[in-house]
Amino acid sequence: MAEPRGARVRAPELRGRGWLNTGGRALSLADLRGKILLLDFWTFCCINCLHVLDELRPLEEKYGDVLVVIGVHSPKFEHERDPAALAAAVERYGVHHPVLDDADMVMWQQYAAKAWPTLSVVDPTGYLVASMAGEGHAEGLARLLDELVAEHEANGTLHRGDGPYVPPAEPGTALRFPGKAIELPGGTLLVSDSARHSLVELAADGETVVRRIGTGERGRTDDPPRFSEPQGLCLLPERVAALTGYDVVVADTVNHLIRGLKLDTGAVTTVAGSGRPWRSTVDDRPHDALAADLSSPWDVAWYEDQIVVAMAGIHQLWWFDPVKRTVGVYAGTTVESLRDGPLPDVWMAQPSGLSVGGDRLWIADSETSALRWIAGGVLHTAVGQGLFDFGHADGPAAEALLQHPLGLAALPDGGVLVADTYNGAVRRYDPATGTVSTVDSGLSEPSDILVTGGGEVIVVESGAHRLTRLAPGAVRTVLGERHRTERPPSAIAPGEVTLDVIFTPAPGQKLDETYGPSTRLEVSAAPPELLLDGAGTGTDLSRRLAVNPAVSKGILQVVAQAATCDADVEHAACHLTRQDWGVPVVVDPVAGDRLPLILRGLDG
Repeated sequence: MAEPRGARVRAPELRGRGWLNTGGRALSLADLRGKILLLDFWTFCCINCLHVLDELRPLEEKYGDVLVVIGVHSPKFEHERDPAALAAAVERYGVHHPVLDDADMVMWQQYAAKAWPTLSVVDPTGYLVASMAGEGHAEGLARLLDELVAEHEANGTLHRGDGPYVPPAEPGTALRFPGKAIELPGGTLLVSDSARHSLVELAADGETVVRRIGTGERGRTDDPPRFSEPQGLCLLPERVAALTGYDVVVADTVNHLIRGLKLDTGAVTTVAGSGRPWRSTVDDRPHDALAADLSSPWDVAWYEDQIVVAMAGIHQLWWFDPVKRTVGVYAGTTVESLRDGPLPDVWMAQPSGLSVGGDRLWIADSETSALRWIAGGVLHTAVGQGLFDFGHADGPAAEALLQHPLGLAALPDGGVLVADTYNGAVRRYDPATGTVSTVDSGLSEPSDILVTGGGEVIVVESGAHRLTRLAPGAVRTVLGERHRTERPPSAIAPGEVTLDVIFTPAPGQKLDETYGPSTRLEVSAAPPELLLDGAGTGTDLSRRLAVNPAVSKGILQVVAQAATCDADVEHAACHLTRQDWGVPVVVDPVAGDRLPLILRGLDG
């Protein structure tokens, strides 16, 4: 019989507003006794959460008779609290396990989550055995699951069999959660049909299907063409298309690839990306495009004689040269936040939409609910206040608010239309007056805007599974609806505080210092005055901070990573675990002087 674990913690009961993917049945821990539970705390705006969904799919398949994954949806944005929006997201992202609607973040607090995503493992007898934040845990989870299966099968406490997942009915629309659209030279429209893993060419009416490119099944092959939740599209200049042999660049988002499409034949070619998700570093120097690890490319645009890629998964922009077949970093440091300045040093947060107007590259920076632009090697913010401030408010740009915009279109007059996705609206920013107005509202998760050669404005209304023509009409002004993400803050004492990032290597792994220090910790604060000392980058996962007693609250921005490799085996595989936290804190004289964050921890 396996040795019992040490001091153990009972998993808190499952409670929430409702359940999805269970056929209407509410689940309890007692219902799931005998199964290993993996609770995935996620929110559907979060790109790292979407990465984890993809990482979990092979585990769900391999351990399907012993493992039950439960998505615990703890929302960030106001829109994500809408149960209909959550149900749509569960379908959109192919979530094939039960989902608990944790609208009031009760489970988030019960399981002491501090980051999206957070994973908690519960053993077959109902005890919490591991917690981990961020992505990149699949290999470690597999090893832990093997240990738990062996232990509880020996103890007679493991029950094999089907889980509680009940699939929803199959929808019947022509498009399913379309992402982006472009106009082709003949006047037809090309749309990324994201949830059906394909591209669809529509007639100029935006409704009649001309052809579908892709099998419709999630995959990663050129022949036959298979995609996985494709998003951005960009038509190459004719001279470049003649040199490359393809006409359209496609951001194949979940495959972490850039694909090329030849319009006359429908042939698809992989032109950038190894297919592995990014786990390390890359710089602005040219790198072989097919050898580079990408991270959820969400949109693509032709700017400064190259393709610029919105690399949503690591909060950067990259460049791609389709003729030389090379890639590199264009802007951003991978820190998820909002900071302007010269391109190498800026911070972004899940850039998801690109559009070129004159000498400017406009960016929909979704997680900061911001409209930003680049010119002359410098990034500027036109609208947006940070990671946790959002809403639907028009007026002067410094006061205006968006809510998780995913797309945009530069206009010939210098203005910009924004697909204000979670507000269900189209907004207009006028650089000449520095004001924001609402052009249309009542839309269902608009994700892109296309201005045709004839001047028509077409909105990709993703949540309604269609393209919608924007009727000309009066612009109106919305005055209110301001929101701020109110995650439960962590109380910290003024003065000296110890930040501890807890990391335990997965079973069978050890910290890897083959190429230098195995761990890295980067700390910053908003406002910067929150920290009198302790900001910066180092290799120790523990850091002494000096908290300013004159600042009452703020955000600690913490980026931690740990490199591990397989222990005591030939040809050991290496792994990188990384997480970016934005931790809301309040400074309280009676609070503790330690702030623990779990990168990967074992209980008991």
